[in-house]
Amino acid sequence: MSLFTRVLLANAVVLAIATLLLLFSPIEISYPVTDTQAVILIAGFVASVILNMLLLREVIAPLRRLTATMRSVEPLQPGRRLAIRGTDTDVAALTEAFNDMLDRLESERRESGRQALLAQEAERQRIARELHDEVGQVLTGVVLELEHASQRSGEADAAHLAAAREAVRRSLDDVRRIARELRPEVLDDLGLQSALRSLCTAAAAHDGMRVERDLELDGVAVSPEVELVVYRVAQESLTNVMRHAGASQVLVSLRHVAGALRLIVRDDGRGLPDEREPAGAGIAGMQERALHIGARLTISSEPSGGTEVRLDVPLPEGPP
Repeated sequence: MSLFTRVLLANAVVLAIATLLLLFSPIEISYPVTDTQAVILIAGFVASVILNMLLLREVIAPLRRLTATMRSVEPLQPGRRLAIRGTDTDVAALTEAFNDMLDRLESERRESGRQALLAQEAERQRIARELHDEVGQVLTGVVLELEHASQRSGEADAAHLAAAREAVRRSLDDVRRIARELRPEVLDDLGLQSALRSLCTAAAAHDGMRVERDLELDGVAVSPEVELVVYRVAQESLTNVMRHAGASQVLVSLRHVAGALRLIVRDDGRGLPDEREPAGAGIAGMQERALHIGARLTISSEPSGGTEVRLDVPLPEGPP
């Protein structure tokens, strides 16, 4: 039955009971109304209101369950759909329409986010190329000119020129590092495993931190888009460890597990902050990247300390 029909029947039941009581009970109403008759009328009114409330509460209960389930839907955890059992046709139609809307929103969000990430990576690649080719070449030329100038100058000027040359050389190293972080060339040239090894080597240079690698991806073919997301999640996780965790040991693992590609970055640092605090831009960015390739990102922390970032990327069945 529809919601309208159920509400109508509930009110009809209350009115029918009141009508039967008036027809077949010895109750008489005179004018002016006596105290006893007034008490009977008020008691009958209160009883009918209570009965109507009890009946309508059962009728409206599916709508309340539907509202509670709608509020529990999390945009960053797609795939959840509403299922309200034993309800009327109107609530069932509303549930189906809400599920269809979720399908459209998730599909459009995934595609728009994918296009935004592709545009972002293309811009990163352009900036990295300009830093490497233009700014890097200019700084390299300055280093060479300073070296030649120091060879032709006296001892006093040579010391100043050598200091300037070293400052420019450090700037050149910084430019190259920024270019690699913007778009790692090793990922395009040698693949995901080599890029992660290079990332772990760079992280291991951090003072007092040991990085353990467990990278087994032989024979598993993944798309360039998946490779990029896995690399960015690992990069952001290691960056968070170096900046905030105060860890002494980190594990970076990449394996093929039960039809999925699983990345794990685990540290023994101080753990996550209070769960009531909003997630930072880095964690939100990782969640968005995982969402756009249909992956699941899980971030957990032990009470004794340490944080684990796990990314599970479902792999297509059969040969690519």
